[in-house]
Amino acid sequence: MNLDLEKIEPPKRSGNEQFHAGGEAQDFSVLDFWRWSASDLLENTARGVLAEYLVARALGISTEGVREEWGSFDLASDGGLKIEVKSAAYLQSWGQKKLSVIAFRVPRHQGWNAQRGEYNPEVKRHADVYVFALLAHRDKRTVDPLDVEQWRFYVLPAGVLNRRERSQHSITLRSLEAVAGPGVGFHGLRESVERIAREHGLPPLQRPSP
Repeated sequence: MNLDLEKIEPPKRSGNEQFHAGGEAQDFSVLDFWRWSASDLLENTARGVLAEYLVARALGISTEGVREEWGSFDLASDGGLKIEVKSAAYLQSWGQKKLSVIAFRVPRHQGWNAQRGEYNPEVKRHADVYVFALLAHRDKRTVDPLDVEQWRFYVLPAGVLNRRERSQHSITLRSLEAVAGPGVGFHGLRESVERIAREHGLPPLQRPSP
């Protein structure tokens, strides 16, 4: 028996799709599942996905498709710029005795090839640029991950991380600010990424006009 085991291209769901039992509709939907599984936007996994989405929106990268969980990098622009997004926050959903210490994991890794279903043999940083997204708000009474004004963004080319003499696995906020500057707001992120791409000879966000 020949099995078709090629990569599945998932449909973009509306949330209205009903669960069913062999075609017989059940009384719960994909939207019900999303509300149950992803409402806590302060939780690390959901916050990381949210950060990717915010970066895509700030940079004008299309979100019409479906996010790929196991990509070698998180986002790709029309101009070919490959972007990795890392997130952190001072505040967590659970009770805290103090604000979280901000550090971002930046290890080299084997990229996953979804078409072939295998890891690439080379261990490296596969993105051109890293965007570090910090939910910088420090008051639990008013924290709101949906408020883009509560986020700060730091941009570094992968080459700068590759040349670091200190840890190659993580970078603290203090070390990040020393090389990337004080960070920018949501509405300044596109300009920052475009400037870094120009200065370091990286692909642009958008294809050059013909």
